[in-house]
Amino acid sequence: MHTDVFIAGAGLAGLSLARALHDKRGSFLLAEARNRVGGRILSIESAGDNQETTVADMGPSWIWPGQTRIATLLDQLGIKVFEQYSSGRLVYEDERGQVRRDLDYSTMAGSLRVRDGLARLTRELATRLPAENLWLSHRVVCIRQQAQGYQIDLEHAAGRLQLHANQVVLAMPPRLVAERIDFDPPLPQPVMRDLRATPTWMAGHAKLFVHYQRPFWRDMGLSGDGISRLGPLMEIHDASPAEPGPGALFGFVGLPVGSPARESSRLVEDALKQLERMFGPPGANPLDVIVKDWAEDIDTATPADNANGHHPQYGVSPAIAALAQRGLLFASTEMASQFGGFVEGALEASQATLQQLESG
Repeated sequence: MHTDVFIAGAGLAGLSLARALHDKRGSFLLAEARNRVGGRILSIESAGDNQETTVADMGPSWIWPGQTRIATLLDQLGIKVFEQYSSGRLVYEDERGQVRRDLDYSTMAGSLRVRDGLARLTRELATRLPAENLWLSHRVVCIRQQAQGYQIDLEHAAGRLQLHANQVVLAMPPRLVAERIDFDPPLPQPVMRDLRATPTWMAGHAKLFVHYQRPFWRDMGLSGDGISRLGPLMEIHDASPAEPGPGALFGFVGLPVGSPARESSRLVEDALKQLERMFGPPGANPLDVIVKDWAEDIDTATPADNANGHHPQYGVSPAIAALAQRGLLFASTEMASQFGGFVEGALEASQATLQQLESG
């Protein structure tokens, strides 16, 4: 089998690049190791005992003003957004568990969320691609450079297959490329060094989503924002849907990767105790709790990603950029210099890669 452009990774970057190539009637194939599209964009439906549902964004949650690429794409696809709830006071918990609820401050005011979850975007992009051009549950294991183009070896449920592509785009975290794909000949050492040195955004994080019958904290004059020095949740936000009805909070877990307290059942128990301390007795009585630990996701994280850290400085190093001359390109959000680590960064990297493909 032969294609002009082979794309590895059906997250937002890979999907948006595939869509652009499809619109231009280009020859491409998009392969994804997972059995779903979206990559680190993951929205899970949560149902209450009354069957009233809400959606948990367990990966990225927000879009920000000034991020024009994602705003334009959502508008093109007819996907609506709504403003993050930010009315009311912030709850603060110190390291001794002492709580105050009198802080007039909102950490995410002005940010936007996607109705029905951010994964609606990636699902919509996928439906606009020909089914034969999108291969789920196909993992790239080896890329061999040939006299003309590349041979790509993929694993799937039925075994292995090979295909040939003139150009290869790796729309996946750089560290995964370095650790999970064999290259023949091996990539230059400066490239491997730079790939391994690039932190995977979200990879060290775990998120906990709690579904309630209603957003009871709003009756208390609280925004749902919380900051804790005790934990296990270090940062909490209102995750309720746009429409009146169910309520939800989500929190970023502040425990080290591998900590016994980060184990799912213990984490849920400790988090509910924390939510009760911070938001009152209703916090301990959810309809549903969902946990996503990205550090345990083999298609996101490597052991080098086991630290949450702050937002790194991203972009394409000169060594990685030089590979484009031989038809090997990188297009994950970590390759974006302006919005690296954001969903906007995935589109930024995809757009830059498209321009390279067209010029090369």
